[in-house]
Amino acid sequence: MKITEIINQKKPSLSFEVFPPKTSDNFESVLSAATGIAALQPSYMSVTYGAGGGTSEYTTAICKALGEHGVTPLAHLTCVSSDKNRIETELKKLKEQGIQNILALRGDIPEGFDSTKAHYHHASELMAEIRDFGGFCIGGACYPEGHPESENSARDIEGLRKKVENGCEFLTTQMFFDNNILYNFLYRMYKSGVDVPVVAGIMPVTNAAQIKRILSISSSALPQRFIRIVDRYGDNPEAMKQAGIAYATEQIIDLFANGINAVHVYSMNKPDVAAAIKSNVSEIIK
Repeated sequence: MKITEIINQKKPSLSFEVFPPKTSDNFESVLSAATGIAALQPSYMSVTYGAGGGTSEYTTAICKALGEHGVTPLAHLTCVSSDKNRIETELKKLKEQGIQNILALRGDIPEGFDSTKAHYHHASELMAEIRDFGGFCIGGACYPEGHPESENSARDIEGLRKKVENGCEFLTTQMFFDNNILYNFLYRMYKSGVDVPVVAGIMPVTNAAQIKRILSISSSALPQRFIRIVDRYGDNPEAMKQAGIAYATEQIIDLFANGINAVHVYSMNKPDVAAAIKSNVSEIIK
């Protein structure tokens, strides 16, 4: 099933992300976590793709397993250090496994990589390749607080317009912790004429170490009420976990109440966290 068919339904959608292992040693444990989340019957699940395609084999294997468990998979695909031959090989592999949905991303530039020699400089270029290959529903990423490399919000919106022109059919946001940031972003985006469904990306922060990681990879603004939660419960793992799930749940309920019908949870391969959030909104998403 295509992701657009899922998220365009009147029924709210709740999906989860998992990431494959870096080595085969951890594959079974990651697969177990992924299938544990799949048992919750989410609307769909996305599977990330390591830098330079290092986890491509595992990404495809997990996507295939999710499909066998009755869950629609969304395979990530990055292009920053790939050439056209490699991308075509990956697309053929995904199609052979019956995977219909791709989240097309540029990916983080590897340290020491000479970007002047790159075949792809933007995700929109990858989207055009996938569109021309045919047979996939194409998604992309968007940044409610602005892409780190964009000069301003206007240039950011133009980047999204280029993605849509090149075949992007839906967007998934980077994590955010203040829903007003998303609402303001959507207003600007739709006013500019970029009109595709947007899936809100929510990260349940269940331990203090995640905050350092979040701050190192994103420009997410942390509201004072969120900071107070971390300050109060960060040294108490179980309390922080409970508070983080509650905060994410509150965000999700507010999003659904304000007409955002699709939420994607960055569940960090944690079936218990996914289960808690699904339980907290079980009546809302019926």
